[in-house]
Amino acid sequence: MVNTGDTAFLLVSAALVLLMTPGLAFFYAGMTGKKSVISIAMQSFVSMGISAIMWVIIGYSLVFSGNGPFIGNLNHVFLIGIKPTDIFGNTGIPVYAFMAFQMMFSIITPALATGAFLKRVTFKSYIWFLILWQILVYYPVAHMIWGGGIFQQWGVLDFAGGIVVHAIAGLAALASIIYLGRRRTECNDAPHNLPLVAIGTAMLWFGWFGFNAGSELVANGVTTLAFVNTDIAAAVAGFTWLLIEWGASKKAKSLAFMTGSVAGLATVTPAAGYVSIPSAMLIGLVAALVCYGMVKAVNNSKGLDDALDVFGVHGVGGILGILMLGLLGEVAVNPSGANGLFFGNPAFFGKETVAVAVLSAYSFVITLFIFWFIHLFTRVKVTKEEEENPDEMLHGEQAYL
Repeated sequence: MVNTGDTAFLLVSAALVLLMTPGLAFFYAGMTGKKSVISIAMQSFVSMGISAIMWVIIGYSLVFSGNGPFIGNLNHVFLIGIKPTDIFGNTGIPVYAFMAFQMMFSIITPALATGAFLKRVTFKSYIWFLILWQILVYYPVAHMIWGGGIFQQWGVLDFAGGIVVHAIAGLAALASIIYLGRRRTECNDAPHNLPLVAIGTAMLWFGWFGFNAGSELVANGVTTLAFVNTDIAAAVAGFTWLLIEWGASKKAKSLAFMTGSVAGLATVTPAAGYVSIPSAMLIGLVAALVCYGMVKAVNNSKGLDDALDVFGVHGVGGILGILMLGLLGEVAVNPSGANGLFFGNPAFFGKETVAVAVLSAYSFVITLFIFWFIHLFTRVKVTKEEEENPDEMLHGEQAYL
Protein backbone atom coordinates (compact mmCIF):
# COMPACT_ATOMS: atom_id res chain seq x y z
CA MET A 1 0.00 0.00 0.00
CA VAL A 2 1.19 3.50 -0.82
CA ASN A 3 1.65 5.76 2.19
CA THR A 4 0.29 8.97 0.71
CA GLY A 5 1.65 11.23 3.44
CA ASP A 6 5.23 9.94 3.20
CA THR A 7 5.04 9.96 -0.60
CA ALA A 8 3.89 13.58 -0.67
CA PHE A 9 6.65 14.49 1.79
CA LEU A 10 9.32 12.85 -0.38
CA LEU A 11 8.07 14.49 -3.59
CA VAL A 12 8.16 17.90 -1.90
CA SER A 13 11.67 17.10 -0.66
CA ALA A 14 12.71 16.18 -4.20
CA ALA A 15 11.40 19.51 -5.48
CA LEU A 16 13.36 21.31 -2.74
CA VAL A 17 16.57 19.52 -3.74
CA LEU A 18 16.00 20.44 -7.39
CA LEU A 19 15.57 24.08 -6.34
CA MET A 20 19.09 23.97 -4.90
CA THR A 21 20.67 23.73 -8.37
CA PRO A 22 19.26 27.09 -9.58
CA GLY A 23 20.20 28.39 -6.13
CA LEU A 24 23.75 27.20 -6.75
CA ALA A 25 23.70 28.97 -10.12
CA PHE A 26 22.74 32.27 -8.48
CA PHE A 27 25.22 31.75 -5.64
CA TYR A 28 28.09 31.18 -8.05
CA ALA A 29 26.98 33.85 -10.54
CA GLY A 30 26.93 36.56 -7.89
CA MET A 31 30.40 35.59 -6.69
CA THR A 32 32.05 36.05 -10.08
CA GLY A 33 32.57 38.99 -12.45
CA LYS A 34 29.95 40.58 -14.70
CA LYS A 35 31.22 38.83 -17.84
CA SER A 36 31.03 35.31 -16.37
CA VAL A 37 27.45 35.22 -15.07
CA ILE A 38 25.87 33.33 -17.97
CA SER A 39 28.69 30.82 -18.36
CA ILE A 40 28.79 29.77 -14.69
CA ALA A 41 24.99 29.68 -14.35
CA MET A 42 24.65 27.62 -17.55
CA GLN A 43 26.92 24.94 -16.12
CA SER A 44 24.42 24.42 -13.30
CA PHE A 45 21.29 24.68 -15.41
CA VAL A 46 22.49 22.30 -18.12
CA SER A 47 23.05 19.66 -15.43
CA MET A 48 19.31 19.85 -14.76
CA GLY A 49 18.83 18.58 -18.30
CA ILE A 50 21.67 16.17 -19.00
CA SER A 51 21.88 14.61 -15.54
CA ALA A 52 18.13 13.99 -15.36
CA ILE A 53 18.15 12.29 -18.76
CA MET A 54 21.13 10.14 -17.80
CA TRP A 55 19.55 9.20 -14.48
CA VAL A 56 16.41 7.85 -16.12
CA ILE A 57 18.32 6.03 -18.87
CA ILE A 58 21.12 4.37 -16.88
CA GLY A 59 21.87 6.19 -13.62
CA TYR A 60 19.15 4.79 -11.39
CA SER A 61 19.80 1.28 -12.64
CA LEU A 62 23.57 1.46 -12.13
CA VAL A 63 23.16 2.80 -8.59
CA PHE A 64 20.14 0.96 -7.21
CA SER A 65 19.75 -2.32 -9.11
CA GLY A 66 21.83 -5.39 -8.37
CA ASN A 67 24.09 -5.94 -5.39
CA GLY A 68 27.54 -5.85 -6.97
CA PRO A 69 30.30 -4.50 -4.73
CA PHE A 70 31.21 -1.52 -6.94
CA ILE A 71 28.37 -0.85 -9.41
CA GLY A 72 24.83 -2.00 -10.09
CA ASN A 73 23.51 -3.56 -13.29
CA LEU A 74 21.42 -2.51 -16.29
CA ASN A 75 18.23 -4.34 -15.33
CA HIS A 76 16.28 -1.08 -15.06
CA VAL A 77 17.63 1.00 -17.96
CA PHE A 78 14.97 3.51 -19.02
CA LEU A 79 13.27 2.39 -15.77
CA ILE A 80 12.18 -0.81 -17.51
CA GLY A 81 10.53 -3.25 -15.14
CA ILE A 82 9.38 -0.60 -12.67
CA LYS A 83 5.65 0.12 -12.42
CA PRO A 84 3.99 3.16 -10.83
CA THR A 85 2.51 0.86 -8.20
CA ASP A 86 5.85 -0.68 -7.17
CA ILE A 87 6.90 0.18 -3.61
CA PHE A 88 10.50 0.90 -2.57
CA GLY A 89 11.50 -1.58 0.13
CA ASN A 90 9.17 -1.44 3.10
CA THR A 91 8.70 2.32 3.06
CA GLY A 92 5.27 2.64 1.48
CA ILE A 93 6.82 5.00 -1.07
CA PRO A 94 6.55 4.31 -4.83
CA VAL A 95 9.87 3.47 -6.50
CA TYR A 96 9.26 6.37 -8.87
CA ALA A 97 9.20 8.81 -5.93
CA PHE A 98 12.46 7.44 -4.55
CA MET A 99 13.99 7.50 -8.04
CA ALA A 100 12.97 11.15 -8.51
CA PHE A 101 14.39 12.16 -5.12
CA GLN A 102 17.73 10.52 -5.86
CA MET A 103 17.79 12.06 -9.34
CA MET A 104 18.03 15.52 -7.80
CA PHE A 105 21.25 14.51 -6.00
CA SER A 106 22.77 13.37 -9.28
CA ILE A 107 21.92 16.76 -10.79
CA ILE A 108 23.53 19.01 -8.18
CA THR A 109 26.67 16.96 -7.39
CA PRO A 110 28.68 17.60 -10.60
CA ALA A 111 27.39 21.18 -10.69
CA LEU A 112 29.05 21.85 -7.33
CA ALA A 113 32.48 21.34 -8.88
CA THR A 114 31.98 24.04 -11.53
CA GLY A 115 32.71 26.90 -9.17
CA ALA A 116 36.32 25.76 -8.89
CA PHE A 117 37.20 25.87 -12.58
CA LEU A 118 35.43 29.14 -13.36
CA LYS A 119 36.30 30.53 -16.83
CA ARG A 120 38.73 27.71 -17.68
CA VAL A 121 36.81 25.05 -19.65
CA THR A 122 34.92 25.22 -22.91
CA PHE A 123 31.22 24.49 -22.73
CA LYS A 124 31.56 21.45 -25.00
CA SER A 125 34.24 19.94 -22.77
CA TYR A 126 32.07 20.62 -19.71
CA ILE A 127 29.22 18.61 -21.23
CA TRP A 128 31.60 15.71 -21.80
CA PHE A 129 32.83 16.09 -18.21
CA LEU A 130 29.24 16.04 -16.96
CA ILE A 131 28.51 12.78 -18.75
CA LEU A 132 31.75 10.92 -18.03
CA TRP A 133 32.09 12.04 -14.42
CA GLN A 134 28.67 10.74 -13.49
CA ILE A 135 29.26 7.38 -15.16
CA LEU A 136 32.75 6.88 -13.76
CA VAL A 137 32.52 8.61 -10.39
CA TYR A 138 29.04 9.49 -9.13
CA TYR A 139 27.21 6.28 -10.03
CA PRO A 140 29.85 3.91 -8.59
CA VAL A 141 30.28 5.94 -5.40
CA ALA A 142 26.52 6.28 -4.86
CA HIS A 143 26.12 2.53 -5.37
CA MET A 144 28.94 1.68 -2.97
CA ILE A 145 27.48 3.91 -0.20
CA TRP A 146 23.71 3.88 -0.81
CA GLY A 147 22.91 1.20 -3.40
CA GLY A 148 23.98 -1.95 -1.59
CA GLY A 149 27.65 -1.82 -2.57
CA ILE A 150 30.77 -2.70 -0.66
CA PHE A 151 30.88 0.21 1.79
CA GLN A 152 27.20 0.02 2.66
CA GLN A 153 27.58 -3.70 3.34
CA TRP A 154 30.58 -2.88 5.54
CA GLY A 155 28.48 -0.58 7.70
CA VAL A 156 29.54 2.85 6.43
CA LEU A 157 26.88 5.53 6.96
CA ASP A 158 26.30 8.74 5.04
CA PHE A 159 22.90 10.21 5.83
CA ALA A 160 22.51 12.65 2.94
CA GLY A 161 25.75 12.86 0.98
CA GLY A 162 28.91 13.81 2.82
CA ILE A 163 30.83 11.38 0.63
CA VAL A 164 28.35 10.81 -2.19
CA VAL A 165 27.89 14.52 -2.88
CA HIS A 166 30.28 16.91 -1.16
CA ALA A 167 33.55 15.03 -0.74
CA ILE A 168 33.69 13.62 -4.26
CA ALA A 169 32.57 16.93 -5.81
CA GLY A 170 35.17 18.81 -3.79
CA LEU A 171 37.97 16.44 -4.78
CA ALA A 172 36.85 16.64 -8.40
CA ALA A 173 37.15 20.41 -8.05
CA LEU A 174 40.67 20.08 -6.65
CA ALA A 175 41.70 17.75 -9.49
CA SER A 176 40.25 20.11 -12.08
CA ILE A 177 42.12 23.18 -10.87
CA ILE A 178 45.37 21.21 -10.77
CA TYR A 179 44.84 20.04 -14.35
CA LEU A 180 43.62 23.38 -15.72
CA GLY A 181 45.95 25.74 -13.86
CA ARG A 182 45.26 29.29 -12.78
CA ARG A 183 43.07 31.85 -14.48
CA ARG A 184 44.83 34.56 -16.46
CA THR A 185 42.27 37.22 -15.45
CA GLU A 186 41.32 36.28 -11.89
CA CYS A 187 41.73 39.88 -10.75
CA ASN A 188 38.52 40.68 -12.69
CA ASP A 189 36.45 38.06 -10.87
CA ALA A 190 35.61 39.73 -7.57
CA PRO A 191 31.98 39.18 -6.44
CA HIS A 192 29.95 41.60 -8.53
CA ASN A 193 26.47 41.08 -7.06
CA LEU A 194 26.19 40.17 -3.39
CA PRO A 195 22.35 40.34 -3.39
CA LEU A 196 22.44 37.59 -6.03
CA VAL A 197 24.70 35.56 -3.72
CA ALA A 198 22.17 36.15 -0.93
CA ILE A 199 19.32 34.88 -3.09
CA GLY A 200 21.37 31.80 -3.97
CA THR A 201 22.21 31.20 -0.31
CA ALA A 202 18.54 31.46 0.65
CA MET A 203 17.55 28.95 -2.02
CA LEU A 204 20.31 26.56 -0.99
CA TRP A 205 19.47 26.79 2.71
CA PHE A 206 15.75 26.33 2.00
CA GLY A 207 16.35 23.42 -0.35
CA TRP A 208 18.76 21.79 2.10
CA PHE A 209 15.83 20.89 4.36
CA GLY A 210 14.63 18.60 1.59
CA PHE A 211 18.18 17.44 0.96
CA ASN A 212 18.79 16.33 4.56
CA ALA A 213 15.38 15.76 6.15
CA GLY A 214 14.12 14.09 2.98
CA SER A 215 16.92 11.55 3.14
CA GLU A 216 15.06 9.75 5.92
CA LEU A 217 12.51 9.07 3.10
CA VAL A 218 9.57 8.99 5.52
CA ALA A 219 8.23 11.64 7.88
CA ASN A 220 9.11 10.64 11.44
CA GLY A 221 11.14 11.72 14.45
CA VAL A 222 14.49 11.26 12.69
CA THR A 223 13.21 13.46 9.87
CA THR A 224 12.53 16.20 12.40
CA LEU A 225 15.97 15.72 13.97
CA ALA A 226 17.67 16.03 10.58
CA PHE A 227 15.63 19.16 9.82
CA VAL A 228 16.63 20.90 13.08
CA ASN A 229 20.26 19.77 12.85
CA THR A 230 20.47 21.18 9.32
CA ASP A 231 19.33 24.61 10.41
CA ILE A 232 21.31 24.88 13.63
CA ALA A 233 24.59 23.74 12.07
CA ALA A 234 24.22 26.32 9.30
CA ALA A 235 23.38 29.04 11.82
CA VAL A 236 26.38 28.29 14.05
CA ALA A 237 28.78 27.98 11.12
CA GLY A 238 27.54 31.16 9.44
CA PHE A 239 27.81 33.26 12.59
CA THR A 240 31.20 31.79 13.52
CA TRP A 241 32.63 32.48 10.04
CA LEU A 242 31.25 36.03 10.27
CA LEU A 243 33.01 36.57 13.60
CA ILE A 244 36.30 35.19 12.29
CA GLU A 245 36.22 37.42 9.22
CA TRP A 246 35.07 40.39 11.29
CA GLY A 247 38.05 39.97 13.56
CA ALA A 248 40.46 39.58 10.65
CA SER A 249 39.22 42.43 8.45
CA LYS A 250 37.48 44.65 11.04
CA LYS A 251 34.37 44.51 8.82
CA ALA A 252 31.20 42.43 9.29
CA LYS A 253 30.94 41.01 5.77
CA SER A 254 27.76 39.49 4.37
CA LEU A 255 29.74 37.10 2.17
CA ALA A 256 31.40 35.68 5.28
CA PHE A 257 28.07 34.71 6.85
CA MET A 258 26.74 33.27 3.59
CA THR A 259 29.87 31.21 2.88
CA GLY A 260 30.01 29.97 6.45
CA SER A 261 26.39 28.88 6.43
CA VAL A 262 26.95 26.82 3.28
CA ALA A 263 30.00 25.23 4.91
CA GLY A 264 27.85 24.30 7.91
CA LEU A 265 25.17 22.83 5.67
CA ALA A 266 27.69 20.75 3.74
CA THR A 267 29.42 19.50 6.89
CA VAL A 268 26.30 18.45 8.79
CA THR A 269 24.82 16.67 5.76
CA PRO A 270 26.26 13.17 6.40
CA ALA A 271 25.46 13.34 10.12
CA ALA A 272 22.12 15.16 10.14
CA GLY A 273 19.99 12.16 11.07
CA TYR A 274 22.54 10.38 13.24
CA VAL A 275 23.69 12.95 15.83
CA SER A 276 22.09 14.97 18.62
CA ILE A 277 21.31 18.67 18.33
CA PRO A 278 24.25 19.74 20.57
CA SER A 279 26.51 17.61 18.36
CA ALA A 280 25.14 19.37 15.27
CA MET A 281 25.99 22.71 16.85
CA LEU A 282 29.53 21.47 17.47
CA ILE A 283 29.71 20.32 13.85
CA GLY A 284 28.73 23.83 12.71
CA LEU A 285 31.43 25.38 14.88
CA VAL A 286 34.15 23.00 13.69
CA ALA A 287 33.01 23.42 10.08
CA ALA A 288 33.51 27.18 10.24
CA LEU A 289 36.95 26.91 11.83
CA VAL A 290 38.33 24.18 9.57
CA CYS A 291 36.76 25.24 6.27
CA TYR A 292 37.72 28.89 6.82
CA GLY A 293 41.31 27.84 7.45
CA MET A 294 41.38 25.68 4.32
CA VAL A 295 39.82 28.38 2.13
CA LYS A 296 42.46 30.87 3.28
CA ALA A 297 45.26 28.34 2.77
CA VAL A 298 44.15 27.56 -0.78
CA ASN A 299 43.63 31.23 -1.65
CA ASN A 300 47.10 32.08 -0.35
CA SER A 301 48.78 29.29 -2.31
CA LYS A 302 50.49 30.05 -5.59
CA GLY A 303 49.63 26.81 -7.36
CA LEU A 304 45.90 26.44 -6.63
CA ASP A 305 43.12 28.61 -8.03
CA ASP A 306 39.85 27.43 -6.49
CA ALA A 307 37.82 30.33 -7.83
CA LEU A 308 34.71 29.96 -5.67
CA ASP A 309 36.13 27.91 -2.76
CA VAL A 310 34.55 24.60 -3.76
CA PHE A 311 37.28 22.41 -2.32
CA GLY A 312 37.60 24.37 0.90
CA VAL A 313 33.84 24.49 1.57
CA HIS A 314 32.33 21.37 0.00
CA GLY A 315 35.28 19.00 -0.24
CA VAL A 316 36.68 19.69 3.20
CA GLY A 317 33.17 20.10 4.63
CA GLY A 318 32.04 16.72 3.31
CA ILE A 319 35.15 14.94 4.59
CA LEU A 320 34.94 16.69 7.95
CA GLY A 321 31.25 15.81 8.27
CA ILE A 322 31.95 12.11 7.75
CA LEU A 323 34.71 12.21 10.37
CA MET A 324 32.46 14.07 12.82
CA LEU A 325 29.77 11.42 12.27
CA GLY A 326 32.39 8.80 13.10
CA LEU A 327 33.02 10.65 16.35
CA LEU A 328 29.54 11.81 17.37
CA GLY A 329 27.07 9.26 16.00
CA GLU A 330 24.53 8.05 18.59
CA VAL A 331 22.22 5.07 18.46
CA ALA A 332 20.23 6.83 21.18
CA VAL A 333 19.01 9.45 18.69
CA ASN A 334 18.66 7.05 15.73
CA PRO A 335 18.59 3.28 16.27
CA SER A 336 19.37 2.80 12.58
CA GLY A 337 22.66 4.67 13.01
CA ALA A 338 25.78 3.76 14.95
CA ASN A 339 27.67 4.95 17.99
CA GLY A 340 30.78 6.93 17.18
CA LEU A 341 34.20 6.98 18.77
CA PHE A 342 33.07 9.32 21.55
CA PHE A 343 30.30 6.85 22.40
CA GLY A 344 32.49 3.78 22.63
CA ASN A 345 32.72 2.55 19.03
CA PRO A 346 36.15 3.23 17.49
CA ALA A 347 35.51 0.66 14.75
CA PHE A 348 32.78 2.84 13.25
CA PHE A 349 35.08 5.84 13.16
CA GLY A 350 37.65 3.70 11.36
CA LYS A 351 35.13 2.62 8.75
CA GLU A 352 34.02 6.19 8.09
CA THR A 353 37.62 7.35 7.78
CA VAL A 354 38.60 4.60 5.34
CA ALA A 355 35.51 5.14 3.19
CA VAL A 356 35.90 8.91 2.84
CA ALA A 357 39.65 8.60 2.18
CA VAL A 358 39.33 5.90 -0.47
CA LEU A 359 36.38 7.41 -2.33
CA SER A 360 37.75 10.96 -2.21
CA ALA A 361 41.02 9.72 -3.68
CA TYR A 362 39.06 7.77 -6.30
CA SER A 363 37.17 10.90 -7.36
CA PHE A 364 40.41 12.90 -7.55
CA VAL A 365 42.25 10.36 -9.74
CA ILE A 366 39.33 9.62 -12.07
CA THR A 367 38.61 13.33 -12.54
CA LEU A 368 42.19 13.89 -13.68
CA PHE A 369 41.79 10.97 -16.09
CA ILE A 370 38.51 12.36 -17.44
CA PHE A 371 40.01 15.75 -18.29
CA TRP A 372 43.02 14.06 -19.91
CA PHE A 373 40.70 11.82 -21.94
CA ILE A 374 38.45 14.69 -23.09
CA HIS A 375 41.54 16.56 -24.27
CA LEU A 376 42.27 13.71 -26.70
CA PHE A 377 39.31 14.61 -28.91
CA THR A 378 38.30 18.19 -28.10
CA ARG A 379 39.77 21.38 -26.67
CA VAL A 380 39.32 21.58 -22.90
CA LYS A 381 40.87 24.92 -21.93
CA VAL A 382 39.49 28.24 -23.08
CA THR A 383 41.51 30.74 -25.08
CA LYS A 384 42.59 34.04 -23.56
CA GLU A 385 39.75 35.82 -25.37
CA GLU A 386 37.19 33.31 -24.14
CA GLU A 387 38.42 33.64 -20.57
CA GLU A 388 38.20 37.44 -20.70
CA ASN A 389 34.57 37.37 -21.85
CA PRO A 390 33.13 33.85 -21.55
CA ASP A 391 29.48 34.89 -21.70
CA GLU A 392 29.84 36.55 -25.10
CA MET A 393 32.45 34.23 -26.58
CA LEU A 394 30.97 30.89 -25.46
CA HIS A 395 27.24 31.67 -25.35
CA GLY A 396 26.69 34.82 -27.41
CA GLU A 397 24.83 36.41 -24.50
CA GLN A 398 25.41 39.05 -21.84
CA ALA A 399 23.98 39.33 -18.35
CA TYR A 400 24.37 43.12 -18.35
CA LEU A 401 24.14 45.42 -21.37
